[in-house]
Amino acid sequence: MKNKLLAPRTGLIAAFAMAATLVTASPSGATTVSTTTTSATTASTATTAAARPRNGAILFDRISGGRGVLKIKNGLRTDGVVILVRGKTKAISIYVRAKSTASIKDVRDGTYRLYFTTGYAYSKSRHRFTRAATYQRFNDRLRYYTTATASRIYTLTLHPVRGGNAGTQHVNPKDFPA
Repeated sequence: MKNKLLAPRTGLIAAFAMAATLVTASPSGATTVSTTTTSATTASTATTAAARPRNGAILFDRISGGRGVLKIKNGLRTDGVVILVRGKTKAISIYVRAKSTASIKDVRDGTYRLYFTTGYAYSKSRHRFTRAATYQRFNDRLRYYTTATASRIYTLTLHPVRGGNAGTQHVNPKDFPA
C-alpha cells in the first residue's frame, strides 16, 4: 500500500503530528503499512518527577478487548494524559511522561474524540495536573475498525512540529473529561 500524506500548513506554527496507520496481513504473512499524517498546536513547559504515575500507566479503562492501537510519543518537557472519549463517555486514559513513548494496545472498534492535558504535579485523586495545566482536544475524531486481516493503529506525537494540520482547540478545565 502507498503512503498518503495530507498537504501541510505553511507558516511558523508549532504543531502536533497525528498519524493513522492501517496494518494489513497479506496471504504470505508479510505486513504492509499505509500512513496518513495530520497535526495540531500546543505549548511546552517544565515537568517534575515527584510522585507521578509510571509512563504508560492506564489511568482509566472501559474499552479493553479490541485490536486497535494508539501510540503516543511525548517529546515535551511536561508530562501528559491522553483521553479517548466515545460518545459522551470517557473510554480510556493513559499517562505519558515527558520525553517518553507509551501505547494503548487494545482499543475497541468505534469513533473516539481525543482529549489531552499537559502539565506537572499530577494528582491521581483529582485526575488532573495541579501546576501549569493545559487542556485541549483534537478537532478530528479517531475511527477504529478491524476486519479479519486488518486493525487500525494511530500514532500521536505531542512535541511541536512545523507545518502540522490537525486542528486542536482549548477546553475549559471544568468541561474536560476527568
